[in-house]
Amino acid sequence: MATITFQGKPIHTNGELPAVGSKAPDFKLVNTRLKEVSLHNYKGKTKLLNIVPSLDTPTCQISTRKFNQKAAKLDNTVVLVISADLPFAQSRFCESEGLKDIVPLSCFRASFAQDYGITLVDSVLKGLTARAVVIIDADNKVRYTELVSEIAEEPDYAAAWEALQQI
Repeated sequence: MATITFQGKPIHTNGELPAVGSKAPDFKLVNTRLKEVSLHNYKGKTKLLNIVPSLDTPTCQISTRKFNQKAAKLDNTVVLVISADLPFAQSRFCESEGLKDIVPLSCFRASFAQDYGITLVDSVLKGLTARAVVIIDADNKVRYTELVSEIAEEPDYAAAWEALQQI
């Protein structure tokens, strides 16, 4: 169990992010066409997982826009934006914002958040995901993780981009 904060008050996750150097847990997430996708769908690519509580919040929207800007410049890398939002809402947000370089995926009917140790287990946000970034290389090895310590803050973009450049 990890402790982070929401507006300065402690909240907890169900576990810990996968360890750097470990094999990434496989997942089944739902894309905007309501099809299940897994790590296998991105075989041979580096995967940056931008995990957010909901695309219906300003901080989640900001990080999604920023990762979309950077994603266009990445070779052999896919940026997956993962939230508990329904695929319809994710699609609407990405279309209205013109976000074409990221892949929105929903964990609304999956064990992803549990498996990655980021399910919030208390507070008014119970059941949503914590804010996190996980980078997985082409061989599905975890190369970088960040569990954002204050859920209302953005991730450390510079550290994520530095980690990507080292892959």
